[in-house]
Amino acid sequence: MASTKPIVLHLGDPIEFNKDLYAQIANDYTVIRPSLEERQRGAFLKALREKKWGDFQAIFRPFWNTGGEMGRWDAELIPLLPPSLKVYGSAGAGYDWMDVDILAEHGILYCNGAQASSEAVADMAIFHIISVFRNMQWSMDGARSGDPKLWLEAHQNTAATAHNPKTQILGIIGLGNIGYTIARKAYACFGMKIYYQDLYRKSKEQEQAINASFCETLDELLAISDCVVLATPFGGSKLITKETLARFKKGSKFVNIARGSLVDESALVDALKSGHLSAAGLDVHENEPNVNKDLTQMRNVTLTAHTAGGAAETQIGFERLSMENIQRVLTGQEALTPVNKQLMKK
Repeated sequence: MASTKPIVLHLGDPIEFNKDLYAQIANDYTVIRPSLEERQRGAFLKALREKKWGDFQAIFRPFWNTGGEMGRWDAELIPLLPPSLKVYGSAGAGYDWMDVDILAEHGILYCNGAQASSEAVADMAIFHIISVFRNMQWSMDGARSGDPKLWLEAHQNTAATAHNPKTQILGIIGLGNIGYTIARKAYACFGMKIYYQDLYRKSKEQEQAINASFCETLDELLAISDCVVLATPFGGSKLITKETLARFKKGSKFVNIARGSLVDESALVDALKSGHLSAAGLDVHENEPNVNKDLTQMRNVTLTAHTAGGAAETQIGFERLSMENIQRVLTGQEALTPVNKQLMKK
């Protein structure tokens, strides 16, 4: 396939929001949007082997719920990509469906949309933090039950184990865009004490802005935190396991707005039943869309349907970032939200 302009693959549905930006890209590049049939894994792999779309230089996927029909980008798929490919810009914060390390080995930069979802996901985290401290699930169940006895039970008893978040220690695993926004909101709203653990420590100025303390190890963070928020990408294995949960402070709370695959939910159920953990708030689940039945029966567990990033502003931002990242890389500028830059060969 010959083209006088660099070729860009557009995976998924047509643009909905940032139409002026798309028009600019369509003017500067040859944009090819494979059909739904061409995006099925077998057909997609075949097209790559046959170089159906030529030596394309960029891929963008503007929506998280479409454009991923070919399944996991792994050691079978990635080596079939043309050497000309420089950047993949995608909607969504998580990238557990993409082997970004293999992508980096082939010199391909992966950029996500976490920056666009930070506010929405952080807001959902704050909701879950309030819920686990104030027994909101028990209160909401009592109010919705239509049963005066259950209403009265919640009304009379939730206060005994409820606490104000103020001055409580919030431990955040992963202080990236989303984690830092959660910390900023929790500190500003409630005056919570912020502790965090991450591969990379924030600058002194960033820590001072939210009065945050860095923990050298995960064990150190778990032992001190009244509530632990999981805000780190999936790294290939579970992070919250039976062994990890045993190191949580007794009676502490747990909130997950990251990825359900990071948590052993059977172990979490056991920790909640034993009282080692007093409450949990989960927006993401280990086996989505199937939610753990034990967790659905617990009045100290708040559950939402992986909707933390579900705001109109997030969708608009995802779409925009997916295009802006490829636009910047193809014009020799730094990407806005690179994920695997540190893994790229020098």
